[in-house]
Amino acid sequence: MHQSALARPSERLDRLANAAATVLPALGIAGVAWQLWGSALHWQDVVVFATTLTLAGFGVTVGFHRLFTHRSFKTTRAMRVVFAVLGSAAVEGPVIEWVAYHRRHHAFSDRAGDPHSPHLDHGSGVKGALRGLFHAHLGWVLFSDEPAQEDRYAPDLLTDRALRLIDRTFILWVAVGLAFAFGLGVALTGTVVGGLTGLLWGGAVRIFVLHHVTFSINSLCHFFGRRDFETDDESRNLRWLVPLSFGEAWHNNHHAFPTSAAHGLTRWQFDPSKLLIYGMERIGLAWDVVRINPERRAAKAAGG
Repeated sequence: MHQSALARPSERLDRLANAAATVLPALGIAGVAWQLWGSALHWQDVVVFATTLTLAGFGVTVGFHRLFTHRSFKTTRAMRVVFAVLGSAAVEGPVIEWVAYHRRHHAFSDRAGDPHSPHLDHGSGVKGALRGLFHAHLGWVLFSDEPAQEDRYAPDLLTDRALRLIDRTFILWVAVGLAFAFGLGVALTGTVVGGLTGLLWGGAVRIFVLHHVTFSINSLCHFFGRRDFETDDESRNLRWLVPLSFGEAWHNNHHAFPTSAAHGLTRWQFDPSKLLIYGMERIGLAWDVVRINPERRAAKAAGG
């Protein structure tokens, strides 16, 4: 079992690793610019980027978030392992730490104790708003030393031996994700150069894009957009971010009904993560899927 996060000897190393994983992929953008400067983008690069982004993205949204954090559905042990590995490959931190931080966010959303609210102690006016958005988007990852408190917020996951192993071997799954991008590039092009460009697009660029989409849920979705439901925080639905975030930008919906497997609550609210969960349910890979009936939605609707 994990030690208390307050006592973890690797805490400083974890923070440095998280900061490096957040900042270093930005350097990949320079590589992309260099690559595109004298030549056109190849279809193989697009396939590698889209494939790795989709796999890691669902690992975070369906796995880390809806399955492990909110227990909005159940699945087989094998699928739990698959989602934990895919989410780890997204390089957003070890699975148990990720879950603990997110459960803490819900426990104190936009109040003292929230690890990444844009609304707490950042000053007033435009400067205060910008400081708050920076803190919620990136600053809390780079500069905060507040522990995840896994013993308090994720005790259920600490009893899962498979998840503890995946959590402890986080760096391995990051490396596997990068190796997959390289291998897919080689397979599509038949060259090592293709593998290296695959590593660029399916590694650095994919990590950079997915990080900032996830960070935007913490920052933008607590600042801009519609509030369709009455909640005790500033969560909002940001429609334009929905496709990039695999449905996570229906954020006010999510805070209104945290355990719902669907964040897009109506037929017209596009939610790829919901579609994946419902598809798994149809073939027997998901069950006890949490749904919110229209009566509950109506009772909590803003202005209702």
